[in-house]
Amino acid sequence: MKTDLPKVLHRVGSESMLGRVVRNLREAGVADIIAVVGYKAEIVESLFKDAIRFVIQPELLGSGDALAHAVDYMAEGEGTVLVTCGDTPLIESATYKRLVQAHRKKKSSCTLLTSEVEDPTSYGRIIRGRRGEIAKIVEEKDSSGEEKKVAEINVGTYCFRKTDLKRHIRDIELNEKKKEFYLTDIVDILTRGRKKVLSAPCDPEEALGVNSRKDLAEVNKIINDRTIDKLMKSGVTIIDPATTYVDGSAVIGRDTVIYPCTVIESDVKVAAGCRIGPFARLRPGTRLAGGAEIGNFVELCRAEIGEGAKVKHHTYLGDAKVGRNANIGAGTITANYDGKNKNRTEIGEGAFVGVGAVLIAPVKVGKNAVVGAGSVVTKKKNVPAGKTVAGVPARMLSSKKK
Repeated sequence: MKTDLPKVLHRVGSESMLGRVVRNLREAGVADIIAVVGYKAEIVESLFKDAIRFVIQPELLGSGDALAHAVDYMAEGEGTVLVTCGDTPLIESATYKRLVQAHRKKKSSCTLLTSEVEDPTSYGRIIRGRRGEIAKIVEEKDSSGEEKKVAEINVGTYCFRKTDLKRHIRDIELNEKKKEFYLTDIVDILTRGRKKVLSAPCDPEEALGVNSRKDLAEVNKIINDRTIDKLMKSGVTIIDPATTYVDGSAVIGRDTVIYPCTVIESDVKVAAGCRIGPFARLRPGTRLAGGAEIGNFVELCRAEIGEGAKVKHHTYLGDAKVGRNANIGAGTITANYDGKNKNRTEIGEGAFVGVGAVLIAPVKVGKNAVVGAGSVVTKKKNVPAGKTVAGVPARMLSSKKK
């Protein structure tokens, strides 16, 4: 990865890889999660100390050694242990559930997740016997010419009968080539001991692990594609999925149309029938009511846009509330940050803000009020309902008739 950040803290969507793995495990019904950490462990622990337990691996001697340290912290007695990797964030909660259910139903000693992939390079291969039973897992560096051709790979996620895991985890021997203890070797140990070892399939996409920045980009694309596909199936029109990013936590109402090169981040809620983009960015905390229109090169941050309101061109609205049917002219800016605090701007129902206006928060523009083009409305100089202001700084225009 060529990074100073622990790999599992790199983000996929709006979550870290580890955060996504933990969330999916929770959704699958896993109550007690232990993370084995080594490199910069204190950073990982500080972010997840209230969610999971931690075990330190003093020396980075491979996955078998990592799990050997973890078993000492597991409760005694019967049970099922699910082992997975912190850098495989695409495995869904439903897949974890299926794995556990298959393991318990078949009463196996170990059930591992496998997948058939087009290019198995760098993955451990599943080697099966004459009757199709799993015989062993062979790592890439240890595989022969024929074994390299095997397309079925080990995903790195397992279910173990706890008693068998505890009994045999320390039977794994040091691999002399890499000077590591391979967790995969436990499969060979169990099969030689006539223990039942089975497999459960998963989608090749879910098998992807992240070991480079290129892998990270690929995983992010897959997650975004899943989100886009889900939205389109729910009744959202996305003109060009290839250039549109929508965070998985965003809520988008049906019959909304999203134009190309739009970015919709986490904690965004969009009601039905909105128009967004092209080249729009909706940042966290943004809310759009029904029929709102957000045009090209508009950035919204913690902004509430009312029903039927229009924010069409080259505009930044931060910490703002815009009333229904208001019109925000091109180039409008809410200056929400004073160097110390983020301040709020409120624009009333039916208000009209002219092109190039700057609203310096905190400030309010009343219902049906008008702000002239190029005006600067200074902080706390509220514009009364139905009134018109213009100038730099903005002043109220006289309503007297000649």
